[in-house]
Amino acid sequence: MSLNTYNIAIHGGAGTILRSEITHETEALYKQALTEAIQKGEAILKKRGTAIDAVQEAVVSLENCPLFNAGKGAVFTHEETHELDASIMRGDNLMAGAVAGVKKVKNPIVLARKVMENTEHVLLCGDGAQKFAQLSGVEIESESYFYNELRHKQWQKAIAHDRIALDHDITLDDKKFGTVGAVALDFHGNLAAATSTGGLTNKKFGRVGDSPIIGAGTYANNAQCAVSCTGHGEYFIKAVVAYDVYCLMEYRQLSLKEACHLVVHDKLVKIGGEGGLIAVDKNGAICLSFNSEGMYRASVGLTQDLHVAIYNDTK
Repeated sequence: MSLNTYNIAIHGGAGTILRSEITHETEALYKQALTEAIQKGEAILKKRGTAIDAVQEAVVSLENCPLFNAGKGAVFTHEETHELDASIMRGDNLMAGAVAGVKKVKNPIVLARKVMENTEHVLLCGDGAQKFAQLSGVEIESESYFYNELRHKQWQKAIAHDRIALDHDITLDDKKFGTVGAVALDFHGNLAAATSTGGLTNKKFGRVGDSPIIGAGTYANNAQCAVSCTGHGEYFIKAVVAYDVYCLMEYRQLSLKEACHLVVHDKLVKIGGEGGLIAVDKNGAICLSFNSEGMYRASVGLTQDLHVAIYNDTK
């Protein structure tokens, strides 16, 4: 099926994001980074490129930005290292690839795509994923590449309090979920979704959240929609959030907006889950839904002007 439109949306994390806590200069930096990332993805769609290429390009841009908890901006684990997770999925044939707990990989989303295209598997983790990264020729960086003074201070504070912290968490009372992601619909009528994260500050025991789990943090199916999530991963896994949005559309004939609202503002809230998601449906409708104070987000399309936002302006 060929369409006469395209759309793309991205997110850079959700949580307790308040105007009072962010300077105008920092806000401008976030908006600039979101704009650059989505424009890189849109450039591919404009040239009649594929949705899968567009979401990968957008996520790579976010992974390369130290402002977001993915790639270069990833938070520290309990062992003072970085363990990175990512997943990517095509809506036309349901091919998917994911990696969890990889280290020193500059762009985990690129590795996730190689899992999708060059193996018979969906998810590789730990040492095996690391070996696959070396064999695949993806860019490997030194630990110093991922070092970020702000992230390190957060890690020190989390260690001192003997607890995990949710992304760029200064007070340890706030909750910010720094996953990044992208969803897109291309001129060919194909959908795609991609998600990448550094996880939780001070995370232990090889903890993995929803980001690399197909159906929980990422899902794409041309029959209905593409979804990328950000939030407290354990709850998103329990609620199978990304797939639930698709199911509500497929089996209950809900609209994209209705499905996203039901999952984010009802189902997740009932089990204590905080965060949000971005989604695009097969007709190009976009939904940016979250139940937290804010979500770094952007969207644009052939017939939709660029929209970049951070806070919950409905409150």
